[in-house]
Amino acid sequence: MKTIQIRFLGPTNTRGTRLKVWARDLKPVTYSRDYEIEPYEQARLLASEYINHHGLHCEVYGFGSLPNGDYVATLGK
Repeated sequence: MKTIQIRFLGPTNTRGTRLKVWARDLKPVTYSRDYEIEPYEQARLLASEYINHHGLHCEVYGFGSLPNGDYVATLGK
């Protein structure tokens, strides 16, 4: 089973809050934080966006959070 991990990156002097999305053997993608929706919902949407970005033929099957605060999405057919 493949998983996608999403981590919030805090703001810096030159960039706002971002979310880094990655999976094993795939290039990570960083997205800007959208303050109009809840962080949990944005992370879930970005997991689907990441799937489309890499052309994977699957969908988000499960979604939750890890003890370190990262979100994780499990993928299934």
